[in-house]
Amino acid sequence: MDTNAVRTYGIGELLARAGERAVPVVRGIPDAALAARTPCAEYDVRALVDHLFQVIVQFQRLAVKEASDFGETAGVVAEDPGWRERFAREADRLVAAWSAPGAEEGTTGGMGMPARLVGSMALLDLTVHVWDLARATGQDFPGADEAVVAELAGAVDELAPTARRMGVFGEPVPPAEGASAFERLLALTGRDPAWEQPRGGRRSASMVER
Repeated sequence: MDTNAVRTYGIGELLARAGERAVPVVRGIPDAALAARTPCAEYDVRALVDHLFQVIVQFQRLAVKEASDFGETAGVVAEDPGWRERFAREADRLVAAWSAPGAEEGTTGGMGMPARLVGSMALLDLTVHVWDLARATGQDFPGADEAVVAELAGAVDELAPTARRMGVFGEPVPPAEGASAFERLLALTGRDPAWEQPRGGRRSASMVER
C-alpha cells in the first residue's frame, strides 16, 4: 500500500464536512442580525440565508440529474420560524443526495457540466457563504476543512473566468502575506479575508452590487 497516496474524497463526504461547520453558524444567527450587511454586497444576512436555502435545495435536484430552477425565490426566513433547523435538515439531504451512487458520474444541469464540478459549486457556496454569514454576525469561523479547500481550489480555478464574467465572483483580492489556503481561496472569489462589519451594520440601498 502506498502510504503517500493522496485520498480523493467524494463530494458527499466533503459536503458533510462543510455542513458540520455551516449548521452551527446558521443556528447562531440572531434575528436582530438579519438586516446586517455581509461581505456579499448584494445580500444582507436574511437574503444570503435564503440564497443558501435555494442552493442546498436546487443542488439536491442536480445530484439526481433533475432540472433545477434558480429563479425560484426562497423566502424561507420570513415564512418559517424554524428555518435554522430546517437548514440543518436540508443540508443533510444535500449530503445524502451527493453521496448516492452515480451522483458524481456524467453531467448535470442545463449547461451539461461534469457532475463532480457541479457538486463542487454547492460545496463552494456552503463554505464561502457560511464564512460570509459568520463574519456578518460576529461569529467565529473555524476555517474550512483541509480536504474541502483542496477540492475548491481546483474548482475555483476552473470556474473563475466564467464566474467573473457573470458577476458571481468579484475581482481577486491580493491575499495578505502568510495567508492560509482558505484565505487565499476567499481572495480568489473576490472576498477580503479581513472583512469586518461596517459601522452601522445594515445594508445601504446605495451599495454597489458585485
